[in-house]
Amino acid sequence: MSRVCTVCGKGQTTGNNVSHSKRRTRRTFKANVQKVSYVNDGKVVTGYVCTRCLKSVERA
Repeated sequence: MSRVCTVCGKGQTTGNNVSHSKRRTRRTFKANVQKVSYVNDGKVVTGYVCTRCLKSVERA
């Protein structure tokens, strides 16, 4: 499963883990996407949608 929102395109981003001693190592932040059915241009579409877009899309 690619963790990319089909509505807004939000996906994985990168940053740093920072320990107590301030050492930095690379890490990834993954989008919280859920598989849902929603209405797009009058058709029912199944896709992965981030939780922020879940509030705005019309569910089928």
